[in-house]
Amino acid sequence: MSASMSECLQLQLLEMEMLFSMFPNQGEVKLEDVNALTNIRRYLEGTREALPPKIEFVITLQIEEPKVKIDLQVTMPHSYPYAALQLFGRSSELDRQQQLLLNKGLTSYIGTFDPGELCVCAAIQWLQDNSASYFLNRKLVYEPSTQAKPVKNTFLRMWIYSHHIYQQDLRKKILDVGKRLDVTGFCMTGKPGIICVEGFKEHCEEFWHTIRYPNWKHISCKHAESVETEGNGEDLRLFHSFEELLLEAHGDYGLRNDYHMNLGQFLEFLKKHKSEHVFQILFGIESKSSDS
Repeated sequence: MSASMSECLQLQLLEMEMLFSMFPNQGEVKLEDVNALTNIRRYLEGTREALPPKIEFVITLQIEEPKVKIDLQVTMPHSYPYAALQLFGRSSELDRQQQLLLNKGLTSYIGTFDPGELCVCAAIQWLQDNSASYFLNRKLVYEPSTQAKPVKNTFLRMWIYSHHIYQQDLRKKILDVGKRLDVTGFCMTGKPGIICVEGFKEHCEEFWHTIRYPNWKHISCKHAESVETEGNGEDLRLFHSFEELLLEAHGDYGLRNDYHMNLGQFLEFLKKHKSEHVFQILFGIESKSSDS
């Protein structure tokens, strides 16, 4: 069964009303764009022509036993609930391995829902019912077991495009987040700004959410590549660390920040890292080999 965009957005508003009734206290539900729901209502009423941004928010859950908090990050694609909901739960009380397992369990549970079913409230209930074991058994996952089965992980590589990346504080934040999450890739500063991040899916998605929050609007993920692996993913990496990429600029007209990065140099950089195919995806320009 399919549904129109308007029907999907109406269902999303309905679910948001339920969430606000479940979490009435200020700060329990934090919208990334405080005008998101208003813009959707205007779109449905016909007073706004452009498709509104997706609804993105964080719900802070209080777990009773043990006494901990979980932040559930939620992104509703425009066609949700007929498209998959994007969820990520994290807590300062969980180590990286347990957080990975928690999100695997949550994703597996949400995957049992049929298209068209609202599932944010169900995800919240699952976390409240099942998250305690991930906190209480943190030490157990490191105990050796000769019969342990290999755990499959999704290795993800995201190619992110921004109109520009100039600000020193933003550049520092991108590098700090990349190194904290144990992802690899690069951030090309200037105009345009390009970011590549690779690593386990949960770490890349957390990176993507963190750098955008709270108000980086002119940025998009142009392309993503994923593969299932039973190992640590090291053999899949194209980059050895997460670094800032500084290239020559040209077309400087004397105005502050009014210049473009040398895309020829960038193409050569992509070739060295077996990523030439991404050039056309990012810029809509077919790359030309220097050998031709």
